[in-house]
Amino acid sequence: MFKFFKKSMPILSILLVVLLVACQPKAPSTSISGSDKSNSGKKTLTVWHIETGAAETALKNAAKRFEEKHPGVTVKLVRYENDPYKTKLSVAMGAGNPPDVFHSWGGGWLKNFVDAGQVVDITNKIDKDNYLEAAITPATYDGKIYGVPVGMDIVPVWYNKEIFSKYNLKEPQTYDEFLEIVKTLKSKGIIPLALANKTKWTGSFYMMYLAERIGGKDLFKEAFERTGRGFDDEAYVQAAKEIQKLVKMGAFPEGVNGLNYDTGQSRQLMYTGKAAMTIDGTWFLGTIRREMPEFEKKLGFFMFPVIEGGKGTNKDIVGGVSPVYSVSAKSPNKDLAVELIKELASKETAQEMANNDGVISAIKGVKYEDDYIKKINDVLRNAEFMQTYYDQTLPTEVATEHLDTTQALFGLSITPEEAVKRVEQKAKEVIEKK
Repeated sequence: MFKFFKKSMPILSILLVVLLVACQPKAPSTSISGSDKSNSGKKTLTVWHIETGAAETALKNAAKRFEEKHPGVTVKLVRYENDPYKTKLSVAMGAGNPPDVFHSWGGGWLKNFVDAGQVVDITNKIDKDNYLEAAITPATYDGKIYGVPVGMDIVPVWYNKEIFSKYNLKEPQTYDEFLEIVKTLKSKGIIPLALANKTKWTGSFYMMYLAERIGGKDLFKEAFERTGRGFDDEAYVQAAKEIQKLVKMGAFPEGVNGLNYDTGQSRQLMYTGKAAMTIDGTWFLGTIRREMPEFEKKLGFFMFPVIEGGKGTNKDIVGGVSPVYSVSAKSPNKDLAVELIKELASKETAQEMANNDGVISAIKGVKYEDDYIKKINDVLRNAEFMQTYYDQTLPTEVATEHLDTTQALFGLSITPEEAVKRVEQKAKEVIEKK
């Protein structure tokens, strides 16, 4: 041992020198959550987003156009999965180290950052007339605009036309007809409704539609604005009961609350023919074209049916705005970042997203070349009311209570009455104190 150690001394000495040099402090490198401030004068703008497939390609093309128009500027796109992204951005905002530009859905989620002074007011820096009123409203607070929208989505019921044809099923016009379809599919050994509810917001679609169809389009507004009925209204109780009725009928896959939407567990049930229907946003079409393009020929959709005796109609739709791009107040290059979001939310970007990823444009003047997208756009154009996503509209604390209790309804671990009571109590604690 001693001889070996002695002969190894020169080698060890060299290694120690190398290690000491390697450990010397270096000039700071560009972080994924900040802008480059190097001495070269070059600048890097970082964008956090959740787009995939053709939509992500459209963003990359927009970034490339921006770089060509602004020599010396690099745009760094950083993509996250939906739910991890929300946590990541909240932490970065709280730590004072956010990206220059970030994705949101407008509504209460963006408002949290606006109220904290973490978002740039772009009211006088963009042309509001370039955007559809329904699209830019979710990013407008107290008359000031804090983000630019690119796309809009609706949430229909998607179904496998081959399975429907095989069992002589037709698109339902009423909820009772819908329940009969569920019973028929279950009797044939087919999962009626594909759902992966680990992420919770997927199950929220059922609560939103059922509550609106029962209580009407003003139900949520009254509860949210505290002007009439609350989140414990009988319409919400009945909606919760209907969710649990579907669960007990076997409408959903086993272990529904443990299945992960982000990894495609609900979509795989559709692709393989194990499930016949799913309630999902119109981004589902773009996902199919990326993952399983041959499935598109089997795909049909209808709007959630009306409930007899209810106040809602099938022209009342659940939908939202996404993406919305905003500029962080901490960005050292705010003016440049504002110019970037204009490019990201340009007509050219929206046109590409519309025709390649099935995104309904939030920007005026886009022409739809895709027949399927035209049909979806017709639904949006003819809609009489759009209910925006609860979890993006409500304050975070109330949204969390809504998501948690709705998931518990699917798990049969809470009563309908207790679920709505908890959401209403949280609304009283949070909304009424503001």
